[in-house]
Amino acid sequence: MLNQKLQQKLLQKLSPQQIQMIKLLEVPAVLLEQRVKRELEENPALEEGAESLAEEGGSDEDTGNESEENDSDEFSIDDYLNDEDIPDYKLQANNYSKDDKQRSEIPFSAGSSFHEHLTRQMGLTNLDDRQKLLGEYIIGNIDEDGYLRREVSSISDDLAFLQNIEADEKELEEVLGAIQELDPAGIGARTLQECLLLQITRREESTESIDVATTILSDWFEEFTKRHYDRIMQRLNIDEATLKSAIEEILRLNPKPGGALHDPYDRTAQQVVPDFLLEQNEGRLELHLNTRNLPDLKVSNTYTKMLEKYSKNRGSGKEMREAAAFVRQKLDSAKWFIDAIRQRQNTLLLTMNAIIEFQKEYFADGDEMKMRPMILKDIAEMTGLDISTVSRVANSKYIQTHFGLFPLKYFFSEGLLTDKGEEVSTREIKLILTECIESEDKTKPLTDDKLTEILQEKGYQIARRTVAKYREQLNIPVARLRKEI
Repeated sequence: MLNQKLQQKLLQKLSPQQIQMIKLLEVPAVLLEQRVKRELEENPALEEGAESLAEEGGSDEDTGNESEENDSDEFSIDDYLNDEDIPDYKLQANNYSKDDKQRSEIPFSAGSSFHEHLTRQMGLTNLDDRQKLLGEYIIGNIDEDGYLRREVSSISDDLAFLQNIEADEKELEEVLGAIQELDPAGIGARTLQECLLLQITRREESTESIDVATTILSDWFEEFTKRHYDRIMQRLNIDEATLKSAIEEILRLNPKPGGALHDPYDRTAQQVVPDFLLEQNEGRLELHLNTRNLPDLKVSNTYTKMLEKYSKNRGSGKEMREAAAFVRQKLDSAKWFIDAIRQRQNTLLLTMNAIIEFQKEYFADGDEMKMRPMILKDIAEMTGLDISTVSRVANSKYIQTHFGLFPLKYFFSEGLLTDKGEEVSTREIKLILTECIESEDKTKPLTDDKLTEILQEKGYQIARRTVAKYREQLNIPVARLRKEI
């Protein structure tokens, strides 16, 4: 049965240019350089260099004809259409969405890997061939910190189902014990307690401090992690000096032994490249975009003339029409990309200038106490941009100032009222909180209640749960875990 009806829908669609602009707005300076290089490689109608007057306004007829003759001698669109070898850009797909996981090239290092280093050591042990086979599988399950996070029972199941090897937990435990004797000490541990014990039991010297430290790690580890020092001294019948020297021995141990085996070539050095440069010139703040490694872009004059040529011969056949469509698509893509880059730069400058204007007192000398509470909505209202646009600008972008390098997100914070009714940034409160904890007596660290009292005495009307939230955001542990002897 046919059912016909009239329906109205309100849809909002983004054009390809808008999507391209949004993607370019999100990327920081380093990724933008890579994006521009890729576009130059993939689009022959896009070239490096500034637009000249001749390219923008044209030239006299004789010069144009001469250029056209030279261009047709040196290069023809038929090279693309009739070439037996299909060009690379026709074989590449670049239509990944933001949520798609793109493939990345695997870097190769000339040095030996972490697991190869352990396997090579195991080859020098007295294990038989079967035990070495099991040992290789166990080593493959050790993570980059040097820990075996997988249960031995699960490894036994994996060997049975995947390798068709029957090995019970007892046999695997014996092989694991041999692996734990490899260097560096602590490798193959399943818990932090086991890791530290493996290291301290390898110590050649035997002193009272090492003996007490071994006992603490073996029998009183939970009390040690919770810093119940009084209980440990009472149970072990030791004084504070002995406990302190034992703790110093424990602190010398490495909680991540796998880090010592990593090849430095496997680690990619992360260098932050600022997107903005803020300079102070005779008391005035001057903002610049960091475009030192970005080339000037222009539309190819050769392709522009090609389009004119093929447009005049539009009715000459199918191949001529395909050639004209190809050239037009490449030219449009080049123009869109250049316009998107310009719009990106304008949007970045507009947003960053608004942030500087809002935080003018702070940017004058970098005093955090002068930072005002600021949210995305404040900058969106100043610039007339959407909040989502401001968020994209602030994401993954950095600014180099005369007092340091900062991510743009650093300047955004919520506000809190003082007892005088003034609104201050939460960053100011976190700064005071940090200073109080840094200057506290470590034998009697300040509790959250005491920190709340101190802040309230300074005029900040703040609740204890808010102090606890800010302390956690600063990655500062509770008072009991900050205690030292």
